[in-house]
Amino acid sequence: MRVLITGGAGFIGSHLTERMLMEGHQVTVLDDLSTGWIENLRRAFDYPGFEFVEGSVLDAAGVRLLVAQHDTVVHLAAAVGVRYVLDHPLATIRTNVEGTQIVLDACGRFGKKVLVASTSEVYGKNSSDALCETADSVFGASSLSRWSYATSKKLDEFMALAYADTHGLPAIVTRFFNIVGPRQASRYGMVLPNFIRAALKDEPIRVFGDGCQTRNFTYVSDCMDAIVGLLRSPQAEGEIVNIGSSQEISILDLAERVRSIVGSSSEIVKVPYDQAYPEGGFEDMRRRVPCICKISRLIGWSPTTSLNDMIARTIGPARHQPPLPPVLFPHESVPSVTLSYG
Repeated sequence: MRVLITGGAGFIGSHLTERMLMEGHQVTVLDDLSTGWIENLRRAFDYPGFEFVEGSVLDAAGVRLLVAQHDTVVHLAAAVGVRYVLDHPLATIRTNVEGTQIVLDACGRFGKKVLVASTSEVYGKNSSDALCETADSVFGASSLSRWSYATSKKLDEFMALAYADTHGLPAIVTRFFNIVGPRQASRYGMVLPNFIRAALKDEPIRVFGDGCQTRNFTYVSDCMDAIVGLLRSPQAEGEIVNIGSSQEISILDLAERVRSIVGSSSEIVKVPYDQAYPEGGFEDMRRRVPCICKISRLIGWSPTTSLNDMIARTIGPARHQPPLPPVLFPHESVPSVTLSYG
């Protein structure tokens, strides 16, 4: 099988690329390297069936050409992280909405199976127990730019299902809940890599708010099992599926757990939200827990990696990770040329 992965130089994308190559598939990664990192794909270049294309999902002609050459598309390319979303709301909306429409249009034109990555953010402020895929989205005011990401990803879901209904497109939508592991960059505001980075340096571990807000975490290898299983399942086509864990932990407890496992002397410091985001536009949720009954029913999946193992397995590579290159925020213009490596 020939697989096209958009955003494949990112955290989840690079792990999926390796997984697909190890299973014997041919893989092409399309990434503009604005938030992805070519070093994430270092192992992938050892496989003869791998190709890297530097380019944007906003390049409709380039996307159509690549989609036509592949059997399956995994669309992961998107704006990344709270800080980026707050600083670049227009680019966030454009990348997430226009980019997804271009990918779906190409998949519809050529009849290609597509998995569209969405996010638990689409549940917004809905703090109900065990959020199932039919739960309501509760978004804040439009004046709060933090909700532009959630809104754009929800629109992606509507588009994917509309293409499935209108054109019979075999589309799957996955909602990720805090996927963690090696290669996840701290610079985009992701909580676990930020805590680990601070703990390794014995610097203060900054907990926003009172730290009592709870989250759940899923290790990236468990996430790969879920994605691969869904791609193999005809019953998953036309469905929206949660990928996450039902085990909650408060952010304050997470900071203490990281400090303990690292063996760090870091102080845990609570930072008010108005200091963490002085520009405003941010709103947090007290809890968010997925129901994973649907994915369990479809493919028999549930996560198996404990939180302590997630932290330990992420700490090891983080100790030796070289400095990341500067973030290259995408321009408003659409690149007209793609470069191929591999």
